[in-house]
Amino acid sequence: MLASVGTPAGGRRFRSLRGVALACFFVSTSLLPSGAVVAQNADQTTDSQAIAAIVNDQIISSYDLEQRVKLVMVSSGIPNTPENVSRIRGQVLRSLVDEFLQRQEAQRLNISVTQEEMDTALGRIAQRSNMTVEQIEEFLKEGGVSRSALEAQIASDIAWNRVVQQQFGGLVTVGQNEIDEVLRRLDEEADQPRYLISEILITFDSPAHAEEIAAGTQRLVEQMREGAPFEAVARQFSQSASAANGGDIGWVHASQLPDGVGDVVTNMQTGMISDPIRTMNGFYIIQVRSMQTGTGADPMRDQYSLMQVLLPLTPDAEAAAVNRRAREAQEFRSQVTSCEMAANQIRIYLSGTSSPPQQVIAGQLEPRVRQAVARVPVGGVTEPIRSERGVEMLVVCAHRPAQGEMPTREQIDDTLYEQQLSMMGRRHLRDLRRDAVVVYR
Repeated sequence: MLASVGTPAGGRRFRSLRGVALACFFVSTSLLPSGAVVAQNADQTTDSQAIAAIVNDQIISSYDLEQRVKLVMVSSGIPNTPENVSRIRGQVLRSLVDEFLQRQEAQRLNISVTQEEMDTALGRIAQRSNMTVEQIEEFLKEGGVSRSALEAQIASDIAWNRVVQQQFGGLVTVGQNEIDEVLRRLDEEADQPRYLISEILITFDSPAHAEEIAAGTQRLVEQMREGAPFEAVARQFSQSASAANGGDIGWVHASQLPDGVGDVVTNMQTGMISDPIRTMNGFYIIQVRSMQTGTGADPMRDQYSLMQVLLPLTPDAEAAAVNRRAREAQEFRSQVTSCEMAANQIRIYLSGTSSPPQQVIAGQLEPRVRQAVARVPVGGVTEPIRSERGVEMLVVCAHRPAQGEMPTREQIDDTLYEQQLSMMGRRHLRDLRRDAVVVYR
């Protein structure tokens, strides 16, 4: 499906196969900076540490599994009850096994992650969560989860994306006839309903394995219907490229969905979450967030001109300073009616700064930022966000709604490339599972 893009070697725009989510994964020091928790070799386990599984020659300890389960709970909003722990424990363990296999493959290819990359990724998570890094660390600590668990998962995620890009990026080609076929289908379906979809994909390797996965996937559906955020669960568990965006794949026609999924979607109402849908790739869970009929424009292609303003604060600022900045932010928001005014007004406050307006497409923004910007009129200011740098806000300088035009050939090329690369990544992981020696305790 669809996700956000980056640029790998060779200039091809590339979409991360799996976004960094609040999920722990313990990887070896070849991937991690010093201080991170590492997996143990089978001959290094002490009697005091129980074993949950052995993946080739590495151990997933009961502590590893306990940390991951707790992190899933605190980051997905699933209530931490014994019943819920029991329900998701099997799915969490399976995810850990997959991630250990991914780590081992990254080791084999001598792929590593720098501390700078770790810090940058953690900073993005903090910004997306409207928190500082320190606040995230305290949030995890309250849930019984160490910061090193999150850092280890981040390193694993970055490394696996590089594995797939390095091994398969140069093998994926998109033919002009494929692009022509997509354009032809879109033209034929211009008057058909379109759906704003989020997805979760859980894969399986064999029919026997499918039964176990079906049960675990149904439990995830139950948790989300009881209130767990779809976006958070997708980031934790989905094996589709769209996990990076919390499962968001944007506006699609039913025919653009995998076989069997489109038929289910056409019978769903807005806001519904489907039961698990079995396909050749695995089980899909679908959420229909909105629906429109005809050639209406995709709001994900709306164009914005945004100015970022900052009221600086140190991460360890005292409460009085934080409260003062909060008052200044609200005062600033109440007075500003244009970007020109914003650039002048922010200077009134001590060390206040503004950046030049930048042109962005709605789909390039993080979901929470996109929603915040969409609620603000031109000349207005978004709600303040506390970051490591201080109190940040966005001023909407201009907004041009998307027109109902067809996507460009380049956009279709990118999407098809991403879909093929994601499929190759899933197949590679399937092969790693097939060749691995995995023992569950």
